[in-house]
Amino acid sequence: MSKNELLKKLESERTRCIVYTRVMGYHRPVESFNVGKTGEHRERVQFIERFSHK
Repeated sequence: MSKNELLKKLESERTRCIVYTRVMGYHRPVESFNVGKTGEHRERVQFIERFSHK
């Protein structure tokens, strides 16, 4: 089953989630951002911080 078929099949069980990000010390929902800030948020790159062995 392809990804699209699976999403269509389970569409009735899906719910919209609210994504928050930290801005100037406060947590704010991304959906309340203006156009510029929304674009900036989409360009962010997520990474996994690796620890160093000393």
